[in-house]
Amino acid sequence: MVTTYRYAEAMLALMRLSPVIPVLTVAGAEDGLAQARALVAGGLPIIEVTLRTAGALAAISAIRQALPQATVGAGTIVEPEQMAPSVAAGAAFLVSPGTTPRLADAAAQAPVPFMPGAATASEAMALRERGFRGLKFFPAEASGGVSWLAALAAPLADLCFCPTGGIDAQKAVRYLALKNVLCVGGSWMVPATTVQSGDYASIEELARAAAAALRAV
Repeated sequence: MVTTYRYAEAMLALMRLSPVIPVLTVAGAEDGLAQARALVAGGLPIIEVTLRTAGALAAISAIRQALPQATVGAGTIVEPEQMAPSVAAGAAFLVSPGTTPRLADAAAQAPVPFMPGAATASEAMALRERGFRGLKFFPAEASGGVSWLAALAAPLADLCFCPTGGIDAQKAVRYLALKNVLCVGGSWMVPATTVQSGDYASIEELARAAAAALRAV
């Protein structure tokens, strides 16, 4: 039986706000805020900060406080214990790369919208049974890409996806052409070398180009 997940519609609404969700790996609060400023100025207001670095939570807090026009979430949620600190830091949504049963149980009770990860039809169906409707498809390119999502559209027509992993500006267009894809996740607008050099003007231009091109799909 399909259960009711209270934030199912809220998660779908968030996914519809922007065709691309930039995925950030940050050195700390200052770096994260600078990246976020450039992305928002370029027209990408939904941002995922991955919990891969010690400064991630501080960056989420800084973005939430300084950029009220942005919606910032915490990514790379791999265990339930990461959820409370992320929400306390200001994360408006949570994202996982995959979903264990334990994490799925916790995600269903999360105080903010949760986008659980899936890479197989069985994983997607298990999340659907728990009431989730907006899922992360990860790692997208390595797990079947556009053809996998297209094949799933008919049997699981009530699920929508945010494919992430190995996606660039050109591939994003192909994903967004699918009816069950609401947005894509990627980091091509925040190249590591550009971030390291502090060239945030280039990040803003890459964000502007992505927003303009993908909203037209």
